[in-house]
Amino acid sequence: MQLAVPILLFTILASGFAQFTLRSWDDAYALANATVAKMTLDEKIGIVKGTGQLNGNRRCIGDTTAVTRLGVPSICFNDGPAGMRLTRNVTGFPAAINAASTFSKRLMRARGKAMAEEFRGKGAHVLLGPAMDIMRNPKAGRGWESFGPDPYLSGEGAFETITGIQSAGVQACAKHFLANNQEHWRYGLSANLHDRTMHEIYFYPFLRSIEADATSVMCAYNRFNGTSSCHHAGLLGPNGLLRKNGFKGYVVSDWGATHDSATENANAGLDMEQPGDFILIGGGVFAGILGIGELGGLKGAVQSGAVSNARLNEMVSRILAAWYRLGQDSGYPAVNFDAQKPDGSGPRNLHVNVRTAEHIALVREIGSASAVLLKNDRTTVNGSSIIRGLPLDKSKIKTIAVVGQDAKTPNKNCGDLNQCNDGTMSIGWGSGSNSLDFIVPPIDAINSFVGSSATITTSLSNDLNGGENAARNKDVCLVFANAMSGELGLVVGNDGDRNDLALWFKGGSLIERVAGVCSNTIAIVHSVGPVSFSWSNHPNITGIIYAGAPGEQTGPSLVDVLYGAYNPSGRLPFSIADKENDYGTAIVYLSGGFPDINYTEELLLDYRYMDAKNITPRFEFGFGLSYTTFGYSGLSITNSGSSKVISFKITNTGGVKGTEKPQLYLGYPGGAGEPPKVLRGFDEVDLNVGASSTVRMTLSQRDFSIWDTPSQSYVRPPGTFSVYVGASIRDIRLEGTF
Repeated sequence: MQLAVPILLFTILASGFAQFTLRSWDDAYALANATVAKMTLDEKIGIVKGTGQLNGNRRCIGDTTAVTRLGVPSICFNDGPAGMRLTRNVTGFPAAINAASTFSKRLMRARGKAMAEEFRGKGAHVLLGPAMDIMRNPKAGRGWESFGPDPYLSGEGAFETITGIQSAGVQACAKHFLANNQEHWRYGLSANLHDRTMHEIYFYPFLRSIEADATSVMCAYNRFNGTSSCHHAGLLGPNGLLRKNGFKGYVVSDWGATHDSATENANAGLDMEQPGDFILIGGGVFAGILGIGELGGLKGAVQSGAVSNARLNEMVSRILAAWYRLGQDSGYPAVNFDAQKPDGSGPRNLHVNVRTAEHIALVREIGSASAVLLKNDRTTVNGSSIIRGLPLDKSKIKTIAVVGQDAKTPNKNCGDLNQCNDGTMSIGWGSGSNSLDFIVPPIDAINSFVGSSATITTSLSNDLNGGENAARNKDVCLVFANAMSGELGLVVGNDGDRNDLALWFKGGSLIERVAGVCSNTIAIVHSVGPVSFSWSNHPNITGIIYAGAPGEQTGPSLVDVLYGAYNPSGRLPFSIADKENDYGTAIVYLSGGFPDINYTEELLLDYRYMDAKNITPRFEFGFGLSYTTFGYSGLSITNSGSSKVISFKITNTGGVKGTEKPQLYLGYPGGAGEPPKVLRGFDEVDLNVGASSTVRMTLSQRDFSIWDTPSQSYVRPPGTFSVYVGASIRDIRLEGTF
């Protein structure tokens, strides 16, 4: 229910000195309906249909037609989920998978707000993100754009990111709805899954997006249980999944994801088609062009009565209500970039610089906070002379080898999709990529920090002999390797989805060759998801950092962790297993046509599958080491209405200040049909040496319920629940029941 609070109480500082008025949905719809009542049919069609991918007047990834006489501008949609794309003077933010690795709601929200401040500064109304596609398989090409395989972590990532985005007066667009989980065959594959699986896994992040009040949702390319997502009334219609769960915004198609007729799409619940014309293998149904859809498109359908005037008015009102709700009708910056000329050329690129020192510092902090310390064999010789492990001691290390092409500056001229991998990997490729203009690679950051205190020898390729020679007889050897993926596009033989879990360019062999001649080898892995760590037990590999896709400050954020300025606190948002089949799912590469992919694993993804099948991963979900240690004690479970409050104490028992990321897992009663343990809470606890803090997490009724298909509701199963609190799914420190 909308609270009856005066509008003026919702005047919010968006960024800098910009303010906007957050209206209630009721007030926003009142304004929208009044505007729609004054529009002509053509003006309404211009709001619900993009201007076209090849339209020379298009400035953004997606645009609508302005209604200048009524004060409605062309609404600007732009990529993407890790910062503004196809323009200059913007920040390259960490990928969502790194936001997930922080296990920090604070940083998730701050990242969303900072990205939106740059969108607002560039005049873009809609940030096409966050993505919340569950990482069903670790090789999925766009998994890094989202928050991993766990629905709870993904849901919190979505909620916090959207809250941050819209706090800056920018519309968030939750995507891709629904079950968009691989790149091969994505334009027509059918994701076939049961109702309970859909609600508890794939829809759950979208439910949290609705609860975050997302103004828009993007429907996906794929079919869902046989029907195209963008004309699936069960998903989009008045009694469909979104609307019956309280969604008040509008649904926009993915670019070219519409098929069949304008009538079918509009009546099924699609509110806007982008980009408005035929693209790839679909689109143009509202325009009725290129033989797609019925003659006359949406305008003809309305004139014939196939789509009612009331339905068209509803579509337009939903779009304008989102615009009014976030106060974009007053004082919003005009579009000042040209996505068709991402090199910055042309008169429409006004070169507005939206980068700030605060944004750069945040990217660096998230890069450090998302770095996962997987191994640290810290040993000393001759008393206090530290020679192995992390953190590195600048005063004692005199010779350093930096090995691997992942340490150097990447090619910044790989097209607008960043489709190459010949330097450090800060982001994946495709429409979720971002600017590399200001990237600071590891080698530059290491040189800057070390200065003249040590001699640095480099081999900035993946040449095995060169790497071995550079590493010989050095005090410490930093060896870099990566694995990349993205949206479509063939890169190093990988077509969107990765072919396997191997590190690229023989990265695993490079690490082993370096470790063979260097007794203090630190391996740093940048990747979009799980990779093979078959080499991790080598005795000369004293430290391993999984750095993910950390954005433009990849070098400085890593140096902060390597030298102890930042105590690592990142946690794995997925499991790292030794074999692909340990994950229980597969990418469908080969098919005689668009395949039916049956989600037979149901609720058993990632750690849920491994626990149920007694598979021990090399590094488990939620795992991550610190330079200090933490103790857990005093578990208490109490009632608060229909909820449960879980409280416990954490103490820093080590020798340096640090941050713990406690995790709450729930075990359901036997017969509930749930995995052995599921994540239901996490927190971020900063502690000085010897300090303690009481942590409280609340389990809502929904948190300990299961989806009941017959009643179409969440139902609490009878019996005893188990509560597990710990530092990872397999490092449980406290247990209780209720």
